[in-house]
Amino acid sequence: MAKSKAADGDVVTIKKYANRRLYDTERSCYITLEDLGTMVRDGRDFRVVDAKSGEDITHNVLTQIIMDEETRGETLLPVNFLRHLIGMYGDKMQSMVPEYLEASMAAFRKNQQDVRSALEGALVSNPLAEMTRRNMEMFQQAAGAFMPGVGGGGGAKAKDAEIAALRAEVAALKAELAKTK
Repeated sequence: MAKSKAADGDVVTIKKYANRRLYDTERSCYITLEDLGTMVRDGRDFRVVDAKSGEDITHNVLTQIIMDEETRGETLLPVNFLRHLIGMYGDKMQSMVPEYLEASMAAFRKNQQDVRSALEGALVSNPLAEMTRRNMEMFQQAAGAFMPGVGGGGGAKAKDAEIAALRAEVAALKAELAKTK
């Protein structure tokens, strides 16, 4: 069969047959619900259609993936949340719930990314991390004086000058760190 994608371009069409098998039209192979879960986690967009009727059943299949994940042991959805969610069916505010949940999840993902970026930035600009890196360099160079080939090349005077420069940098970093306390 030829590869078929939805008009959106990157949306993979998955066909679900009456025997409950799922067929990935992009890769031309049968897949499992676990494979679809992996596609979701990888950010791969897809839609699932009933092979016979052509009806879009993506919502049902995604719900089934959640059910399968929830029964594997580590639950993500607390019981009280599920009760509140079930209680919203038939409520006058039901139509607002999907948009609210989507907005909440988008805000959560943004906050998660902001925290990750902040932690990465903190580790990169951390004076202690820089000092540790320089201490390792100094240790390697000192080890080179006792074990040829471990440190860098160069004469004894060059090494002494380099060690003195590193000591000065460490002292400057310590002074800078003391100011931030």
